[in-house]
Amino acid sequence: MAGVAEAQYKTKKKKSRFSEVWFRLKKSKTAMLGLVIFSMIIFVVIFADVIIDYEAHAITQNIANKLQPPGKEHWFGTDSYGRDLFARVVHGSRISLTIGLAATVGSVLISGILGSVCGYYGGRIDNILIRVLDTFMAIPSELLALAIVATLGPNMVNLLISVTISRIPPFTRIVRSSILSVVDQEYIEAAHACGTGNAEIILRHVLPNAMGPIIIQATMGVSRMILTAAGMSFIGMGVQPPVPEWGSLLAEGREYMRYVPTLTIFPGVAIILTSLSLNLLGDGLRDALDPKLRD
Repeated sequence: MAGVAEAQYKTKKKKSRFSEVWFRLKKSKTAMLGLVIFSMIIFVVIFADVIIDYEAHAITQNIANKLQPPGKEHWFGTDSYGRDLFARVVHGSRISLTIGLAATVGSVLISGILGSVCGYYGGRIDNILIRVLDTFMAIPSELLALAIVATLGPNMVNLLISVTISRIPPFTRIVRSSILSVVDQEYIEAAHACGTGNAEIILRHVLPNAMGPIIIQATMGVSRMILTAAGMSFIGMGVQPPVPEWGSLLAEGREYMRYVPTLTIFPGVAIILTSLSLNLLGDGLRDALDPKLRD
């Protein structure tokens, strides 16, 4: 009975924390605007095949219809190969969001391990790892990603690997600083006194109480990952044609910018709206998770 009661108490406590954060998040109009926009983008990503067929409209070429202006048949017009630009932007959202989310999850997981080790154990381990990370942080993340792709070869998998690696050093520092603010708390000392193992303390006590800044940076990190991936694809070092991706769509349309500006406007607006929504949501989460603003 005691175990059941304890489990119910923990569930109720988690729900109350979530409700409190959600209540404060709803107060921010800009955060809710970002959430609505990003939810719409996720809806497009999930139902892209239902919205418009991939093979028939996004891949199949029809030179007779090339560079058509926006109209009833082609909402965004067509590109230089006669492919429907609306279909390519819609299906390109899957590639861009997949890269952004997967790279963020990968970098946060690796950074969580490294940052937890550095912040919790400290000492020589902390000094060695931080000095190595400082060396990588001396290189701009975009330049580091470019060097990795140039070494491995331009394709989607290598782009994902390069973007993930390039964001590990700054994420690790953020995790480490969050861990350092928690490890000296009294409940951590009490867990040590009870004989709890280090791994269990990190997983059950340290990380859950340091998740606020990590969640905020991860949310904003998706936006940064999408922009980096789009920039890499724009210069031909990312996703390769004919696969649609927002950065590669910009690269394909730059030759016709003066005559058919819609080829760059629509994928550019898609990138802007996605980045803006995630930044607005990240700002709202920062305020909602900040304990200083709870009152």
